Amino acid sequence: MNRLYLTAAVAALALGTQAQAESLAIALKTEPNSIDPHFNYSAVNIAPLSNIYDPLVESDAVKKPIPALATSWTALDDLRWEIKLRQGVTFHDGSPLTPRDVVYSWCRAPLIENSPSSYATFVNKMASIEIVDDSTLIFTTKEPNPLMWSDLSQIFIISAAKMGAEETVTFGAEGCTGMGEVPQSAVFSDLGYAMGTGPYKVTEFNRGEALRLEAYDGFWGDKPDYDDVTIRTISSDGPRVAALLAGDVQLIESPPIQDIERIKGEGFKTTETKSARVIYLQLRQDMTETPPMMEAEGNPLHDQRVRQAISYAINRQGIVDRIMGGYAEAAGELLAPPMFGTTGRAVDPYDPEKAKALLAEAGYGDGFKVTLGAPNDRYVNDERVAQAIAQMLTQVGITTDVDATTASQFFSRRNKLDFGMFMAGWGSSSGDTSSPLNAMVATANKDIGAGGWNYGRYSNPVVDEKIAKALVTVDDAEREKLLQEAETIALDEFGILPLHYELTVWAMAPEVHYEPRSDQRTAAYLVEKAE
Repeated sequence: MNRLYLTAAVAALALGTQAQAESLAIALKTEPNSIDPHFNYSAVNIAPLSNIYDPLVESDAVKKPIPALATSWTALDDLRWEIKLRQGVTFHDGSPLTPRDVVYSWCRAPLIENSPSSYATFVNKMASIEIVDDSTLIFTTKEPNPLMWSDLSQIFIISAAKMGAEETVTFGAEGCTGMGEVPQSAVFSDLGYAMGTGPYKVTEFNRGEALRLEAYDGFWGDKPDYDDVTIRTISSDGPRVAALLAGDVQLIESPPIQDIERIKGEGFKTTETKSARVIYLQLRQDMTETPPMMEAEGNPLHDQRVRQAISYAINRQGIVDRIMGGYAEAAGELLAPPMFGTTGRAVDPYDPEKAKALLAEAGYGDGFKVTLGAPNDRYVNDERVAQAIAQMLTQVGITTDVDATTASQFFSRRNKLDFGMFMAGWGSSSGDTSSPLNAMVATANKDIGAGGWNYGRYSNPVVDEKIAKALVTVDDAEREKLLQEAETIALDEFGILPLHYELTVWAMAPEVHYEPRSDQRTAAYLVEKAE
């Protein structure tokens, strides 16, 4: 189900049960760190906030883009896009959506201080946003943008009036005007600021406890099946499953693979899909001095042979079989084939003897010591995977400890470059390799929005040139060739090490239905009552 279209059968069911006002409880694995929709470009925040706020366009990484607050987006030429705004939409306080709100939201998104992951990478592509009339805007990009629809899906729209904007807000070549004093994320402790146009409005948000939502009667799209929703965060796998089995919640994400048969045996349901997320290793390779959390002579990771040795020391299929229980696929690329820009590249072989030979050739025959950073509550079996990798590296002479912490702690430290080696994941909202390439492989350059998540500091000018050209190439065949070439070079140089593609699993009560999503989003507005 999306927000606009319901089948006749489900619509009839919703009407027939509307008076029951049933409540829904969901348990997430990781807690959002803010209800400011512009604070953190992370799936952890985007999923729950998608119940409250709307973008101009929706997508789930593999399906076609879906109209949301924009009913159409039409290319007028190589740079200009006409956006038609949906009419009759209101914010949760009843005030109407206007083009000014769109301009304000795009202006504000990159201005949030201390953002762990900024939205600037999307906004920086725009040269201007012009309000034509009450229902029309013209977005002008700095360069041709073949994935404009994807960028339009990234920024949640908020009320300019509530934020204290002036009557006229402009977005031009010299920046934005009419913004007033831009409220920072702390103001969202007043829930009155958490006001979107989405299917639910916020009634309570307490970090460490719950996000509580109430269906918005004035929502522009289909009414969600549940009137009241409680979204809890239960990071530990055992208690999350126990909450489902006890009836405290009706839907959980990421049940432990080893518990799936037990869950089914208790009369509950599961659903799964291949995700657009790759789990990977990044290695701090730019510096010649020893990176943080490593004991070595110089920086072994600066040497391509050492990076290759690390890749060859990892038994990816063994991790898939023994730790993931088959609920993953060994990865040779940054997106799972046949997504756009992939080549079908083979997975790096598991060859510990070759790994030892490469280490010796690079002058590290006696090995070195490193700490592998990882989250312990973000990805499926993340700490167990990290521990397995540490054992495999230790076996070839790289003595490896694991520092696994909660996602909020891990990402904060990763963003400060505290790790010489870490494991994380990347999900592509567009289903296109330009997403991981521009984010994690392109040379870090905040001014052009490149390499914002390149914490390994891999850098190759040839790769940068191909990525940059692909991002402005409209011809799909030529663009795909450029992306394939860029990815091949980066992987040949072991600039980043793909590990596996996650299969995403949800577990739910018999009376609940949830359609699996490749973007791994767990959203209350998508939960249906089972037929």
